[in-house]
Amino acid sequence: MKRHGVTRFNSAIVRPPGRTFADGLTSVPLGAPSLELALEQHAAYVAALERCGLTVTTLEPNDAFPDSTFVEDTAVIAGSNAMLTRPGAASRLGEAAAIRQTIARFFPDFEEITEPGTLDGGDVCEAEGCVYIGLSERTNRSGADQLAAFVQKAGAKASFVDMTGIESILHLKSGMSYAGDGIFVAIDELLPRLDLSGGRVLHVPPGEEYGANCVRVNDCVLVAAGYPALEALLRSCGLSPIALDMSEYQKMDGGLSCLSLRF
Repeated sequence: MKRHGVTRFNSAIVRPPGRTFADGLTSVPLGAPSLELALEQHAAYVAALERCGLTVTTLEPNDAFPDSTFVEDTAVIAGSNAMLTRPGAASRLGEAAAIRQTIARFFPDFEEITEPGTLDGGDVCEAEGCVYIGLSERTNRSGADQLAAFVQKAGAKASFVDMTGIESILHLKSGMSYAGDGIFVAIDELLPRLDLSGGRVLHVPPGEEYGANCVRVNDCVLVAAGYPALEALLRSCGLSPIALDMSEYQKMDGGLSCLSLRF
């Protein structure tokens, strides 16, 4: 349900990283992640979700898919409905099937992206009835069109965002997020591509671009640790940030939103 411009969540699905985590896809030269530290950071992330009032379903690590801890890419949830995605990287195609049973438990009548469509959940940003869908290397027009039809049936508006030529971010939500109460967080490089319909925009300070992927969870905003200027901006808007260390996930092109499906 919604209250004062904020979608209220009570549940989340997560999957800790498996032993093959370091074999996953990445485009950033930050070195190999430490699985031990990644597990500690994941546990802190789950604790933060619980602190925000969510009941968390934790799936078993899946070593067959090194990127499978990024569960957000496998499904999109719109109200009481869900859609399994079809990830755009060949090595991740089986991840949606691996979470199918769990999605069916919560959303028995879920839908699915079908060929030739590809779509990563990280390219989808929901903001009070408007769903922004990034057209990226991982999400093609067919997948975006299928998702648009799905969210429109749920009563939402779809807005496509062409990410062609933006090489600094992998997914749409790598560069923008919705913090609730009409407040968007976005990097300057992405803003000309967005129609934010009169919302208030917090410009991510230079050098803190990774922090753009923050997550509003009920009365708090999860934000990556180490970005004090962005954290101060959030506080200036009356928001309550919770800073979490994401160093090992940043090494694998992952962010805060990637680690859970929230509903």
